[in-house]
Amino acid sequence: MDDDDDNHTSPLLPSPPPNSIEEPSSSASQSQIYENAVGEDDTRRRPETSYRINITVFGGVSRRINDDVLSCLIVLVAFWFFASMFMIFGLYGTMNLQLGPNCSRMLQVNPFFVQTIRAEEIDDSRNGLMLYGFYDIPPLDTEVTWSETHNMLIPSNFHKDWAHFLNKGSEMNISYSVKSSSSIPLSLIIAEGRENLVEWMEDPSYPNTTLSWNIIQGNGIIHQKIQKSYMYYIAVGNLNSMEVEVQLNFTIKGIMYNTTNAFYKCSLSRRLCSYNLFIYGTNYALVTSPPIPQSLPYFDWYVKFAYGPRLITYITGSGMMTVIILLALRICGMLQIFTEEARGMQARDFISDRTPLILHKDDDLLSWGSSYDSISDEEEEEESLDIRRSVDDAQRTCVKCSDAEKNCFFLPCGHGVVCFSCGIRTKEEGGTCPICQREIKKVRKIFTV
Repeated sequence: MDDDDDNHTSPLLPSPPPNSIEEPSSSASQSQIYENAVGEDDTRRRPETSYRINITVFGGVSRRINDDVLSCLIVLVAFWFFASMFMIFGLYGTMNLQLGPNCSRMLQVNPFFVQTIRAEEIDDSRNGLMLYGFYDIPPLDTEVTWSETHNMLIPSNFHKDWAHFLNKGSEMNISYSVKSSSSIPLSLIIAEGRENLVEWMEDPSYPNTTLSWNIIQGNGIIHQKIQKSYMYYIAVGNLNSMEVEVQLNFTIKGIMYNTTNAFYKCSLSRRLCSYNLFIYGTNYALVTSPPIPQSLPYFDWYVKFAYGPRLITYITGSGMMTVIILLALRICGMLQIFTEEARGMQARDFISDRTPLILHKDDDLLSWGSSYDSISDEEEEEESLDIRRSVDDAQRTCVKCSDAEKNCFFLPCGHGVVCFSCGIRTKEEGGTCPICQREIKKVRKIFTV
């Protein structure tokens, strides 16, 4: 090896402590060249390793945050879309409302979601329906009493029902007269809502959840007080094998709302009524029906109600929810970045403290030979073999004594460049590692099996 090469590589070697290293021989110079290459390679690799960790951490966090934001936005849009559709077409959708005679039915909706109430009578031949609007709920203090008489033949395994919407505090008296030579009993029930009526129709011999269930025979009277504003059904069923004639008299004392202070009035007779709600305050709508004349048979009114959505509420609510979700994701993303950055710093410290004893070398050993064009291929090959042997010897021998093999390493740096005897002597003299100049705390011997 030329002296120029030694002079070129010697500045990379750490300065040895005084009176601790003997004059290096020729093989020791080769060992120094190898150790310089190792130290240079170690110095060159550390920044690259740290850089690779940073790219992986922040790139992965950024992609994960973007995926989380996109997923949450998709879920938010889907949730708000289905919630809005449910509010518009389900809870506040179009419905057909059944009304009995002398009905006074209050409707209350949330003005934040509903802008208008549109009402239309389905059967235009029946007049008398009215739609009222109130700022405050009207008093329930108007009493109306009316009577109904029903004479009929009820076929075998058949029933007949009548619907009445009654407010809380109303009362009804039902007198019956079963006209049958064999005095066959019938069942008479008062059901609260259509669901209870259907439940009774499935099993008429059992009271189920009906408000009142009675077996009627001959003559009698049934009295019922109303504790809840609801649609009530009076039904008579015949479970016998022959038809039965029965006469029923309904005497109903109904409690109705006072419509004196209504600021909106509209007749549903052959027209569409539209009631606009105010977004602030309370809004109440009331629909009423007239009594049925004695000269006409019993019938029901049906009114079609449609609710116009307040679009500004849905648009504003969607925007506010989007902003809240984005802010929450932003905060979570920042916390994730800080956490991953701390983990990356710990990983870099771990890598620097756990540097391998012998790093992988990418240098081409053949490039260390002569570059003169006058050298023949055989001479170049022999010189390359000599260089390989000298490098192998340098890899195995101690850089201090150049006699014994390297069989120990220093802690905490982990470099192994001397034999065990030189390592112990260096530590006792308070020396430092020849490679990284770090303080030697312990010397560990390497045993070959």
